[in-house]
Order: sequence, then C-alpha cells, then structure tokens
Amino acid sequence: MGKRAIKFSILIAILTFVSFGFTSSKEANVLKNNIENHKTSSELYTVNPIDDDYFEEAPIPFTGQRYLGFKEAVAFKESQGNYFVVNTLGYLGKYQFGKGTLELIGIYNPQAFLKDPKLQEKAFEANASRNKWILRRDIKRSVGKRINGVIVTESGILAAAHLAGPGSVKKYLRSGGQHGFSDAYGTTVKYYMKRFAGYDVSSIKANKKARV
Repeated sequence: MGKRAIKFSILIAILTFVSFGFTSSKEANVLKNNIENHKTSSELYTVNPIDDDYFEEAPIPFTGQRYLGFKEAVAFKESQGNYFVVNTLGYLGKYQFGKGTLELIGIYNPQAFLKDPKLQEKAFEANASRNKWILRRDIKRSVGKRINGVIVTESGILAAAHLAGPGSVKKYLRSGGQHGFSDAYGTTVKYYMKRFAGYDVSSIKANKKARV
C-alpha cells in the first residue's frame, strides 16, 4: 500500500506541474494580447490635439454646469486646456485667442499673454462679458428658440461668440440660421450652440467696456 501511495502522489505531482505549465502559457498569451490591444488603442488616439474631428469625438471632462464648467468645457474644445499652445493659425493659449480680440480687451503683448495662465483666465472672463453685452438683445430674443434643430441657450450663444465673434453670432441668430459661419477648421456656430448648451452663465455680467 505504501509503494502504491507513493506512485499515486508522484502521478498527482506530475499532473499538477503540467497543468500549471499549460495555464501559465495560456495566461502569457492573454497578457500578450492585452498589451497588443492596449498599444493599438493608444495609437488610435495619437492625434493632433487641435484636430476638430478629434474634439467632436472626445468627451468633455465634466466640471459642473455653471461658469467653471462652461469655461473649462470651452477650453478643452479649444486646446485640451493647454495654456501654452499656439495653433497653426496663430491663435494663442488655453482659449485660443486671436491677437485682434486680445487688443479689444486691453492685451497688447501676445508672448507675455501666452506665458501667463492667470491673465488668460481674466481674458476669457472679460471677453465673455463684452460679448454678452454686445449680444444682450439677441440673448433675450433668441433663448428658447430652435434654430437649425438646436435649442438656443445663453451659454451656447456665448460659446459661439468665442468661436466666431459676436457679429457673426448676431447674423446667425437674426437670420434664423441662414447666415452661417465656420472657422478655418470647419467648426460652425451651430456646432458650438449645441455643444455648449445648457450651462448656467448668469454669473457673467454684460459689460461693454470689459478689459483685463
């Protein structure tokens, strides 16, 4: 009985070793496939951070439905929140300001602006306040209407004004969406109206003379 028990124990040990060997090999293959799949996924998202098609697909990080959420959502669409980026057309910083717009709010040194995150935040607020004053009547008349299938909201209007300028947004609203606008990358007023609808931007005060 002793010899038979020993032989049986040896047989069990051999089978266990072989079994673990096959399991380890299988696990190694699974791990290899996971790594390869992860690499493929990463490569799919290695794209130009200012590519408009990419931003249309990428989810915006949620930071609330008030002013903070609004400005961070716009920033993510414009630059992925990068204070120090300059795009191919020369637009600057986290919110992608043009030099002409900066001058309207009292900023005349684009290079200093690009290096100063606090100044960029003040610039966004000042520009939004100025746009809100210019579009105050259009906001009152248009909010709640549906234009080109999109419900018009105050935040959508202000986001579109950041993209296209208040004059272009005014023409879009007053023409019932017939007078459209798209930037050099093909982004439209309608798209911004839809993308940034529904934020509470009541804290932005309309100010004709808003400056930094």
